[in-house]
Amino acid sequence: MLVTVQNVYKKFMGENVLDNISLDINSGDKIAMMGPNGAGKTTLIRAILGFYHTNKGKISVNGYNPIKQRVEVLSHISFIPQLPPPIKLNLEEMISFIVKSSNISKEMIFDKASKMDLDLKSNLNKQFFKLSGGMKQKLLIAIALSENSSLLIFDEPTANLDPKAREHFYNLLNELDDSCSTLFITHRLDEIKDLVNRQIYMELGKVVEDAKI
Repeated sequence: MLVTVQNVYKKFMGENVLDNISLDINSGDKIAMMGPNGAGKTTLIRAILGFYHTNKGKISVNGYNPIKQRVEVLSHISFIPQLPPPIKLNLEEMISFIVKSSNISKEMIFDKASKMDLDLKSNLNKQFFKLSGGMKQKLLIAIALSENSSLLIFDEPTANLDPKAREHFYNLLNELDDSCSTLFITHRLDEIKDLVNRQIYMELGKVVEDAKI
């Protein structure tokens, strides 16, 4: 089992944002996670990544505890947030740091970026936080797809991408090994219906539907 979530609760301001959540993610699962804003989708992902302590329940990633063994957990997961972080490094510094810290090939990042129509070479001196939303998203996607992770998590990954960039993104996903698991937090099921085999629907902190599609 790649990810196991057992009877997890998470409270904010006394309210259950996650309310007795249980689910498993297996190798090769391609998941669309749906639900209205405030349903708990992003909170669940952040708990799996070890960003949040839960109030009750258990989460494990390849047997690792996301809080106590976060480095090991993050070595198995790549995460693309909906809002890119305000990184003040320029692209050359950012890529060098990622290559050294995550053991990713610099050539692979450049290759994936090129396939996303992102010209890294002419932008290496630019600070990441000053890039357009689309350029930030393309670079984060290129990095994530270069990591050879067991699980890729995308939070509204195409929100800042134009139609051509979305097409490139979906083409790259089709190149992934079948054993790689993907999880999309999305409101656009029609766009990714050919890329997923499972749909999870959340509402008011609960999983109300979990079905193969």
